[in-house]
Amino acid sequence: MKEEKNVKETSKKMVGEGVGFERIRRITGYLVGTVDRFNNAKRAEVEDRVKHS
Repeated sequence: MKEEKNVKETSKKMVGEGVGFERIRRITGYLVGTVDRFNNAKRAEVEDRVKHS
């Protein structure tokens, strides 16, 4: 029975569980995670874009 319990416990863990990730977007031709380094013109361009859902 102990072996069955170990099999069940290991099968519950998902692939990639606990691995963090950072969102990367393509904005105004650049791959970026955040817009904090953009100048005012680039930030305005990002805000003027049409958001598709």
